[in-house]
Amino acid sequence: MQYAVGAPLPPPRRPGPDTGAGMNWTPNQGQPIPPASPPPPPAAPPAQGPGWSGPAPYQEAPTPHSTDITGHLRLPPGAPVALPDPPAGAAAQDSAHATVAVLLIGPAGAGKTSVARHWADSRRVPTAHISLDDVREWVRSGFADPQKGWNDNSEAQYRLARRTCGFAARNFLANGISCILDDAVFPDRPVVGLGGWKRHVGPGLLPIVLLPGLEIVLERNARRSGNRRLSDEEVARIHGRMAGWYGSGLPIIDNSQHDVATTVRVLDDVVARSIASPPSW
Repeated sequence: MQYAVGAPLPPPRRPGPDTGAGMNWTPNQGQPIPPASPPPPPAAPPAQGPGWSGPAPYQEAPTPHSTDITGHLRLPPGAPVALPDPPAGAAAQDSAHATVAVLLIGPAGAGKTSVARHWADSRRVPTAHISLDDVREWVRSGFADPQKGWNDNSEAQYRLARRTCGFAARNFLANGISCILDDAVFPDRPVVGLGGWKRHVGPGLLPIVLLPGLEIVLERNARRSGNRRLSDEEVARIHGRMAGWYGSGLPIIDNSQHDVATTVRVLDDVVARSIASPPSW
């Protein structure tokens, strides 16, 4: 016998006169067997429809489909980063509360990653650090190592990593999280230089150059390991090309005599001045 979904089940059947006859036993031997009462009729089944036929579970009213929903949290979509509004009054020199996107430029061994990470850790507002080298190395099999030659494949992976960093920065900024990105951008390579960063992040990106002396860069590079360590000749060549940033109008920090904490304080001052008077690039 079948019962409708959601209807109460009938009570268990009481033993009848022939109960156990096929099992060779007699229930309640020596006592009168009460007459069996017929089971109540089953409840009338509800009208059958396709799919689930029982009570409909509670559901929230449907909302329009959006690709910017993660679970129940709606995220603002990313957009090109605009120039930050300069704060008024005494707050003009305090960049710690501003939501900004900073691009830290410098040669290998300049300390970009250490300074960027420390700056992001020490700010009073949520701040993310995005390293282009880290994103490039997301490619494991087939990684085009620039040290083995700059070719179409390594340039394509660089462009892809830069575009990925820009996408991440735009989404972080749209959700109130500042960003500091670091990359060895060359002043004499506009195709893979600042123009690409401006296109992928937005005009509000604040580029700042970190350029210590060659001796300091060589010393720091010698402490590196793996594919991040370059030959002395390559370091010297890159450092010489970075000298082209002098006279570009971009702010330059010479951190030859600064430790990381001191460089971060100088960076705060430079960011504050860049917010008040954005560099032209």
